[in-house]
Amino acid sequence: MTIGSNRAELDGFDLAILALLQQDARLPQRRIAEAVALSTPAVQRRIRRLEEIGVILANAAIVDPARLGRPITILVLVEVESEQAAPLDATRAAFAAAPEVQQCYYVTGEADFVLVVTVPDMGAYQALTRRLFLDDPNVRRFRTFVAMERVKVGLAVPVEDALSGKARRD
Repeated sequence: MTIGSNRAELDGFDLAILALLQQDARLPQRRIAEAVALSTPAVQRRIRRLEEIGVILANAAIVDPARLGRPITILVLVEVESEQAAPLDATRAAFAAAPEVQQCYYVTGEADFVLVVTVPDMGAYQALTRRLFLDDPNVRRFRTFVAMERVKVGLAVPVEDALSGKARRD
C-alpha cells in the first residue's frame, strides 16, 4: 500500500489478473497464467497476495434475484434525523443486517444512505419499510424508486486505465 493512501501498489500483471478474475473467478489459474504470460505458481502467489492485502475481498457467485423469487429491485434514499455516532451506527447496523439489502452506501448530499433492495413482492417491501424505516426513530424520511429493468448489475472495478498507464496516481 502507498503511505497515506488506500491505493495498493499493483503492477500490470496484478491488474491483468484482476481483470480476468472479475470476468470469471472460477477461471483456472493455469489459464490465467497463460493469458498474462506468467507461471502458474507466480499467479497463485499474486492472487494470495491480492487477497492478503485486501484488494480481492471475496469470490462470490452473482445470482439473478428473480430466479430466486425476488423479482423486484428497489432503490431507497434514506434521510436520518441525527448523524451523531450512536444513532447513526444503530441505523447503519440495521441496514447491514437486513438480508433484503444487497448494497448500502452512506452518502453525501440530499440523502444520507442509498440502499439497493430485492424483494419478492410489494408486501415484503412494506414489511421491510416498517422494520427498517418506520420503526427506527433516527429515520426522518425515505424515498422509494422501483427499478423497471435491470440494465446493468455488477461490482467489477475497471482496470483498463491502470493497465494503459492512464490511472490517476495518488
